[in-house]
Amino acid sequence: METTTSSLPLDGYNVLDLSRFIAGPTCAQILGDFGAEVIKVERPGGEDARHHQPYYRGESVYTMLYNRNKYGVSLDTRHPEALAILEDLIRWADIVVENYRPGTLAQMGIGYSRMKELNDDIILVSISGFGQTGPDSRRALFDAIAQASSGLMSITGDEDGQPMLAGTYVADYTTGYQAALGCFAAVVHHQRTGEGQLVDVASLDSMFAMLGTRLIAHLMLDMDMPRSGNRDLLTAPVNVYDCADGSVYIQAGTNPLFPKLCAAIGRLDLLERPELLTVPGRMQHARELESYIAEWAKTRSAATIGAELDAAGVPYSKISTVAEVAASPQIQAREMIVNIDHPTLGPLQIPGIPIKMDRSAPTVRKAPPLVGEDNDDVYSRVLGFSAERIERLREAGAI
Repeated sequence: METTTSSLPLDGYNVLDLSRFIAGPTCAQILGDFGAEVIKVERPGGEDARHHQPYYRGESVYTMLYNRNKYGVSLDTRHPEALAILEDLIRWADIVVENYRPGTLAQMGIGYSRMKELNDDIILVSISGFGQTGPDSRRALFDAIAQASSGLMSITGDEDGQPMLAGTYVADYTTGYQAALGCFAAVVHHQRTGEGQLVDVASLDSMFAMLGTRLIAHLMLDMDMPRSGNRDLLTAPVNVYDCADGSVYIQAGTNPLFPKLCAAIGRLDLLERPELLTVPGRMQHARELESYIAEWAKTRSAATIGAELDAAGVPYSKISTVAEVAASPQIQAREMIVNIDHPTLGPLQIPGIPIKMDRSAPTVRKAPPLVGEDNDDVYSRVLGFSAERIERLREAGAI
């Protein structure tokens, strides 16, 4: 494993991405954003996610979200020559990212012990539903199962309603980020010691670690905190309020913010009530306080509410649609939508990178690849295959 001094922290590192769907590809994509050369391997027909709607010019938008800055190669892992090719790629790699069920790579003949034989200081990032150990380790898991099994669904939704999924794949994204963080730590360890290691990240663990106050309340106070809907769990008044042209979210539950809100809505009389001057007291009177705010907000536009609360120093936001936030000046200023040219699909708009750095900022350098788009380049440049061998493998259906 060689390290080089350059503008990107992972320049000089080689990543073999054997993962599918979201969590694994997200992890490998982050490594690519920071300069690693990432080779994504998928079967000739494409990973399952490539068959998910919606489509752009015949290609799944789903896979465009998690595969920028990667070279795409195809390989039929059941073909007789596939194992030798995978072993060559493992020898090339510094880091391998995979999210098969535990035990699958060993069944394929390239488990962690075999990888270490091929490449002694390899870093293997293994992402799974329940982890590499424990009684549930072999169970299958998707994002919704992680939300359900971790307790996250039980605390999401209205107090009197059903448990509810988050509106995006929060378990997969978070697990991908955790895996990338673990990989960065493994790279630092390798730089100090020369040792590779196994990084074991589970979706269940990632979600369980996010339960926050509710988990600590259970463990230390034997307290079951109910779902709170759009209210803040710990302070009041905090909620969604209808206005003349939509809805706004207002956060004024802390002791410094509550007087500012009272001034903004013309209810300084509320500050004369001692029970409303403490957080516990306002929590007990949350519905009453919300009724005053709702009455004030209902005839005002979101823009008017925003101007008045900005002047008062009270945090708020109009509840934006995806279209509205995508068009917002703030998102544009933060370069969170990136335009990039694809060699066959043409111009693409993909999400930008949320991490900003003033010396070694991650970059979007390559559009998400089509299935096997880089076969000729990777198999010749990286593995040294001749053009004749590549064509033979293609004709045999191996790639």
